[in-house]
Amino acid sequence: MVIVGLTGNIGSGKSTVSRRLARLGAQVIDADLVARDVVAPGTQGLARIISEFGAEVLNEKGELDRAGMASIVFKNAESRARLESIIHPEVIRVVDTCISEYRKNRTSSPALVIEAPLLIESGMDSMVDEIWVVTTDPESQVKRVMARSGLSREDVLKRIKAQMSQEEKCRYAHRIIDNSGPLENTHRQVDSIWNQITRKNDPDTKPEYME
Repeated sequence: MVIVGLTGNIGSGKSTVSRRLARLGAQVIDADLVARDVVAPGTQGLARIISEFGAEVLNEKGELDRAGMASIVFKNAESRARLESIIHPEVIRVVDTCISEYRKNRTSSPALVIEAPLLIESGMDSMVDEIWVVTTDPESQVKRVMARSGLSREDVLKRIKAQMSQEEKCRYAHRIIDNSGPLENTHRQVDSIWNQITRKNDPDTKPEYME
């Protein structure tokens, strides 16, 4: 059993890798989905955001206007830090519970994967056994984000610049997955790493010198 922190910058392809890992048998927790849950209507997280930024950050349904909130925090580092100081502790609390339950229940899955774009920045890197960083070339990164978000190239570049650089994240990595090429190449890398960790953590696997 191993706890993996899967991270990478916007547009790197983290979800592509996590989907492959799920198909291979990993238990996956998407920290972005957790972040949505902890600021849902009626939560303490959303109440604190309203207190900090005002009710104008809500949409007509009383939910957090994520696009509007993003437009605020990606223009102002101080605002982004204030938002993260609200959301990160809530996400960490949920993830920590999931990790504890995974270790206690000893499920059949050989790995619990925490997919989190801000794994290192939030301090969740200290909660995992290995850090896997998904990388890609800068142009592919920009094009992917533009295609899925509808943002302009200028806005995408601002969001990329606001994040810890890819090179810096790689300094924390136990394993690096290059998602610059064809999907098949990425899958091959993921499959190879999966085979390594499952073999390493299989108590029935004999050492190579015994085979």
